[in-house]
Amino acid sequence: MKKTLLLSAVLVAMMFWPSVEISAQDATIAKALAPLPARSQEGATVISWNDDYTYEVLKEGSGQLVCYDRASEDRRAAFDVQCSSLGNLDRVAQNRRFRVESSSREEENEMIASAEAAGTRVEAVFGSLWIAMRGEDQASAGIHTTIAMPHATGASTGFPENGREGGSFIMAAGTSAAHLMIPGR
Repeated sequence: MKKTLLLSAVLVAMMFWPSVEISAQDATIAKALAPLPARSQEGATVISWNDDYTYEVLKEGSGQLVCYDRASEDRRAAFDVQCSSLGNLDRVAQNRRFRVESSSREEENEMIASAEAAGTRVEAVFGSLWIAMRGEDQASAGIHTTIAMPHATGASTGFPENGREGGSFIMAAGTSAAHLMIPGR
């Protein structure tokens, strides 16, 4: 009788185990999609990064946006997720490698500058969105949005190269990291 009860308890627990896994994955997906407006979430892909700079797809999307959690990376906020274009995943993988192989933000920036000088810096897709949401938790996290414009300058775009005028501006002008800063919260 005791064996039957024990077996029954194990079987009942096993029936509910997959739903716990699905719920955890659903929570991971919802967290990664947090920076996006509701209308963009359905079509976005969600991935989880592996230690070897490859990734697993958690949710296949129909559009070009991809979102992922970055909170486990060194020097990141407790809540830190990012969305960008599928075409930028090679650049994100390179960024992740630089972060892992460096011991400080300064060293990471030196690695990026060296790759830029050597012509090995992976370029972002021109015109692609980068939307990051970071903070101590999701409720207090801020959203930061940029648009990639590799090698753009103020002269080539008409945007200023600093934010002193109060609107959008080109940051890192003339480099592969050049991007349009979008003012926001």
